[in-house]
Amino acid sequence: MIPRLDLQLKSLSLTKILAHYQEEAHKAAQEKLSYENYLARLVEMEAMSKLDRSINAKIHKARFPSLKTLEEFDFSFQPQLNEKEIIRLASLDFLEKKENLLFLGPPGVGKTHLAIAFGVKACMAKYRVLFIRTQDLLTDLSVAHKTGRLGQVLLNLSRLDLVILDELGYLPITPEQANLLFQLVSIRYEKGAMILTSNYGFEDWGPIFTDQVIAAAIIDPLVHHSHIFVINGNSFRMKQKLLPEAA
Repeated sequence: MIPRLDLQLKSLSLTKILAHYQEEAHKAAQEKLSYENYLARLVEMEAMSKLDRSINAKIHKARFPSLKTLEEFDFSFQPQLNEKEIIRLASLDFLEKKENLLFLGPPGVGKTHLAIAFGVKACMAKYRVLFIRTQDLLTDLSVAHKTGRLGQVLLNLSRLDLVILDELGYLPITPEQANLLFQLVSIRYEKGAMILTSNYGFEDWGPIFTDQVIAAAIIDPLVHHSHIFVINGNSFRMKQKLLPEAA
């Protein structure tokens, strides 16, 4: 231990090097590494550590209710879902192209799982992501509107690389909320990607918004540059419930 070196490493927030430089020095001596290779090993450890912390911070800020991956998704249970297209989109090129992913279908078919999995993958690629239930977002926008902060909130949302809206249509949407959602969709149109899940097909969005015109105005920019997946398979949650009984 070298107290002065420890203090300097701590002051520079080089925590990984601080924790391992002595151990790595012994390894380097045994392996007869050059000073340059010893230093390179320490720097690589620190860089990987900071990358991990950066990714974890992005996942935390995204506010996922749980963590899911595409590898965990059971495509065999939803055979009508285009697995090849899902895997292709996992390259995240849709983020660079400012395209949207729309997952439509009844409860329990895996829409939210897929939305979270794409969001987590985006975080791991160092994109800025927000996951939020549509109703919670609309409540936040309504409060911002009433307190004179709507412009700033929309600006903040426009700066994200990916906004994921879950469960659109779970509750009826008032005309005021519909207008706020339209503003969000409009401000992100061709400027940032979105992922949206809904239990309803587009033909049923009119009653959700209580106005077919505003529904059409919201649908149009969403679908213009989008990949739409309609999942009409069985419920994963029902499958998991029945498995113990079958056993």
